[in-house]
Amino acid sequence: QVQLVESGGGLVQAGGSLRLSCAASGRTASNYHMAWLRQAPGKEREFVAGVAWNSGNTYYSDSVKGRFTISRDNAKNIVDLQMNNVKPEDAGTYYCAAAIQWTFSPKSYDSWGPGTQVTVSS
Repeated sequence: QVQLVESGGGLVQAGGSLRLSCAASGRTASNYHMAWLRQAPGKEREFVAGVAWNSGNTYYSDSVKGRFTISRDNAKNIVDLQMNNVKPEDAGTYYCAAAIQWTFSPKSYDSWGPGTQVTVSS
């Protein structure tokens, strides 16, 4: 299994930018599809953005498309999420997750980081 640790969360003003980073460790870390998911208080965890390990294809939820960018450095086993034009509804706990089989479902990821908090001031 792969171990994940997120960093970069914090307070951001609406309209501002924030960059989250996820460090993956484990022998086969580069063979996992990677994604960022988030959970707001009282809401279910949701897919935000993902990147496939083999093709490098990226996927985004409609709510963040055009504002967030996911990137992956397989050599360093790091996956970043650049968040631009952040909105109040982007607030929540952001999780880095890994999956052997590509999935959009939060229930199907194999490994999770502890999460990092993003707070948006309006």
